[in-house]
Amino acid sequence: MAETENTVSSLADLKDLTAGAAAAAPAAGDEAPVVRTGPAAVLREREVDAQGRSYATGRRKDAVARVWLKPGSGKITVNGRDQEVYFARPTLRLVINQPFAVAGREGQYDIVCTVKGGGLSGQAGAVKHGIAQALSKFEPALRSAVKAAGFLTRDPRVVERKKYGRAKARRSFQFSKR
Repeated sequence: MAETENTVSSLADLKDLTAGAAAAAPAAGDEAPVVRTGPAAVLREREVDAQGRSYATGRRKDAVARVWLKPGSGKITVNGRDQEVYFARPTLRLVINQPFAVAGREGQYDIVCTVKGGGLSGQAGAVKHGIAQALSKFEPALRSAVKAAGFLTRDPRVVERKKYGRAKARRSFQFSKR
């Protein structure tokens, strides 16, 4: 019965709940009781387009991946080619499939993505980031598992720019005594 009292269907209900909680607040120094309701409610809505796909953008280093995820047989297409052709190294294919392994959804979704910029390693990281974002948009219940694995966070490390008067970003030109 307590679960039905704490459900919120509109902002007016939320206002009533917060007003009731403020009135029942304990005096200073008392411990506040922890109220736990049923299973954790999913606060996010499912984001799907007219074709039943979920879209997300993934980024890593200089690479940007546009990812479309839809239910299917587990086929991953990168820039019009199969993943085994585009990412020839098995480690890169392993990186791409990590979000599915964490979520327990191997072979359940088809991925179509386009990748620009960077090298193959950065592109694989960008596709992984995009897949994780699209998976959390398609199934919001999986967001906590994917986020706990760290796949929703964009890796901020990028190549440092070259400065003038330097050979590279930090390396000086060779010193000549004479």
